[in-house]
Amino acid sequence: MKQTLQLKLSQHLALTPQLQQSIRLLQLSTLELNQEIEQALQDNPLLEWAEPDDAHVFSGASDALSHANELAPSTGEEHIETTAAWSEDGLEWPSAGAKGPRDPNDENDADAGELAAAATSLTDHLIAQLALTQLAGRDRLLVAFLIEALDEDGYLGQSLEELAEVLPPELIGEPDEVVDDLQIALKHLQSLDPTGVGARDARECLLLQLANLPATPERTLAMTIVRDHLEQLAAHDYARIKKATGCDDEALRNAQELIRSLNPRPGAQFAALDTRYVVPDVIVRKLRGQWVAQLNQDVMPRLRINRQYADLLRRHRASGGNNLTGQLQEAKWLIKNVQQRFDTIARVAQAIVDRQRAFFDHGEVAMRPLTLREIAETVDLHESTISRVTTQKYLACPRGVYELKYFFGSHVATDTGGAASSTAIRALIRQLVAAEDGQKPLSDARIADILGEQGFKVARRTVAKYRESLGIPPVNLRKTL
Repeated sequence: MKQTLQLKLSQHLALTPQLQQSIRLLQLSTLELNQEIEQALQDNPLLEWAEPDDAHVFSGASDALSHANELAPSTGEEHIETTAAWSEDGLEWPSAGAKGPRDPNDENDADAGELAAAATSLTDHLIAQLALTQLAGRDRLLVAFLIEALDEDGYLGQSLEELAEVLPPELIGEPDEVVDDLQIALKHLQSLDPTGVGARDARECLLLQLANLPATPERTLAMTIVRDHLEQLAAHDYARIKKATGCDDEALRNAQELIRSLNPRPGAQFAALDTRYVVPDVIVRKLRGQWVAQLNQDVMPRLRINRQYADLLRRHRASGGNNLTGQLQEAKWLIKNVQQRFDTIARVAQAIVDRQRAFFDHGEVAMRPLTLREIAETVDLHESTISRVTTQKYLACPRGVYELKYFFGSHVATDTGGAASSTAIRALIRQLVAAEDGQKPLSDARIADILGEQGFKVARRTVAKYRESLGIPPVNLRKTL
């Protein structure tokens, strides 16, 4: 085979290290960005935090905020009205630890009782009560063994026969009586606080709580329903329950309210709190009648080059110092890319705010359709860049805190030839369901008809999809007495 030498020209895109870093920083959340910067500060002696009064630092995207500065009133006073919306479907038990609106002036994220419960595990809580009982020796150890077998909701997930097979040898006793001994230990466990702990299923948990209440006609009927008709109650099949129990609407309504007041997860209140904080990257305010997006100065890192090392490198540049030279370049790249990240976020956020002004004025029902391409064309960036900017970046406004991606949505045609946002349609569906008659709830087809009367062309299947995305149960599960 004859060897030949050929020359071929081709083009390919190569990402420089600086560009790769810029892309990576752009897609990081605020928390991840801080972690990245902390690691860079440890690795690079030429990079350091700046003092607040240092003028030679990166402190924000001043150019991107020039529009906001022009609109800012000279007095510095801003009027922000905060509203909060609280939803309640009333179809399921509230989640463990759920509470009503907190005092907005309260800086604590959880009250003292909630924090104390989270600090004490369910196991510790039960063991402390066990220590105060008259049980001793093997009986106490059997109860402690069952306590260790509980799940985080306070349920005993394994049968007594299965637990008997894994008992330590010192607790077995008479082999033929092990299950009976565990049954007795379970009775002791189920007498402890919280009521309902140690149940094998939801039915037993609710029955334990009902048995602990004063004897009333409502309790008697509630125990019958839980014991024999819990599935029908979950399916809102009230007709079958009334026929089987012979009760009327008023008695069934009272029994249902009593059941709903119970806690199907008695151990969940002792679960460790998993508090997640969201720090907004952008704050939207109404200044002189216009909605303006401004970067949150509290989350913007203030970085600078260490002057002592920079001066040392300048004096000894001729004698070497290539390592420090590379670190100096890396520090400059990081500062520039961090600044560019916030500049881009500010531009994209303002473009979103400009197109969704009706949302900030009137809420979700006024949301307009918006695509990544529309914002990309406005700020002269690629759609992939807009996607990175809007992921895990949050915006705070008088209506709440939202991820930037929240403001993008598909469109639904209207009779006038225009388009409405799917977010607005979801808001309308939520309003219709909230205002419906509980005895005659709206079907998906009826909701579609009502939306059609208002000029929105929405198919029944689309209504069902939007309803499910809102966590709204189907019509048969929304029916009330």
